[in-house]
Amino acid sequence: MAQAYLAEHMDRLAVFELAFRKMPENRNYIVAAGFEDVLEFLSNFRFTSRDLDYLRGRTEFSKQFLESLEQLRFTGTVYSVPEGTIVFANEPLLQVIAPIAQAQLVETYVLNQIHFQSLAAAKAARVVTVAQGRGVVDFGSRRAHGTDAAIKVARATYLAGGDGTSNVLAGMRYGIPVFGTMAHSYIQAHEDEFASFEAFAALYPETTLLVDTYDSLEGVRKVIDLRRKLGDRFRVRSIRLDSGDLGKLAVESRKLLDAAGLTDVRIFASSGLDEYKVQKLVDSGAPIDAFGVGTKLAVMADAPELDMAYKLVEYGGQGRFKLSSQKVLFPGRKQVFRQIENGQMVRDVIGRFDEQLPGEPLLQPLTRVDLNESRRRFRDEFGRLPQRLAKLDHAEPQYPVTVSQRLQVDLETLRSKLDQPVSR
Repeated sequence: MAQAYLAEHMDRLAVFELAFRKMPENRNYIVAAGFEDVLEFLSNFRFTSRDLDYLRGRTEFSKQFLESLEQLRFTGTVYSVPEGTIVFANEPLLQVIAPIAQAQLVETYVLNQIHFQSLAAAKAARVVTVAQGRGVVDFGSRRAHGTDAAIKVARATYLAGGDGTSNVLAGMRYGIPVFGTMAHSYIQAHEDEFASFEAFAALYPETTLLVDTYDSLEGVRKVIDLRRKLGDRFRVRSIRLDSGDLGKLAVESRKLLDAAGLTDVRIFASSGLDEYKVQKLVDSGAPIDAFGVGTKLAVMADAPELDMAYKLVEYGGQGRFKLSSQKVLFPGRKQVFRQIENGQMVRDVIGRFDEQLPGEPLLQPLTRVDLNESRRRFRDEFGRLPQRLAKLDHAEPQYPVTVSQRLQVDLETLRSKLDQPVSR
């Protein structure tokens, strides 16, 4: 397409908008994320000599086109909702305004990053919500769909209120707190479970000891034995339960620890957790202080995709639209106006970008923002979300998103022109 634009001398300014068409059945909101990676990508967008050598080896590209790619840089501007914003179906989350070939070439990366990270942040937000103040740590790297996905899930989890990650690379890259415990293999490699606890605690005094390798409650008793042996030198912070009936085991473990005077030793739980299991454990009153959530968070098991698209809405100052069945695209650049009443979000209105409508305009120039600022943004947004939407169950009615009258008129005007017969 980029070569076709060059051949036809099509280089006018285009506006592409990114949005998703419908909410997954088991989601009431999505958390906008991934914009920092988009900004970094666009800032460094170019074709390297290696890229160009590969393209020269193909048959479909002309010399003139490849020469144009040598100097190609992204010269456009980008607007987006602030990262951490709660968003809904059909709302533009990002706009790319650039010469059409540039805007077209960045489509796949822009979609890839925002689609994945927004889904991950929404999943993590649900886990954090039902944890009700208990710690939530990303444990999903080993089963994430690739290493890039692993570190982006860690970032999205922290953005959505999680405490940190077990992924050290994500910690280094994004400044996220890093948490670790111990592996079953470390305990198995020792001849004796107690000996493994003693050795590990000597190296990492304020650690978490994994107690379920052989028998969870016997493991807890060995932690208590270690306390008796070390006396005042005992500084273990928590135990980790990683199998079995986590709620029942947490209750019994708490009794054992408290009876031994270890009331400060916390209980950390993992093993196939998601928001539904965490909610069940919390509602049961299980004395669990923090959760390690892995696979089902990393792969967004119950909602792994959004019908997200990146569509041309304006070219050369003229609105472009689409009338495909169930995929109507309103023409022209847009703005989203969020209306707040009594501190609560009540409706969003999608209008023309130059309209002045009541509410907070969400689309702003994309700028570099600290992850902690995005985290604060989400916290504030979630505080304004109606309570029915904060729950795990499908909410009715859904959050209202409407289209302004002027935008409706623009679509009907273009539709009527399309219906007119074309002169030969």
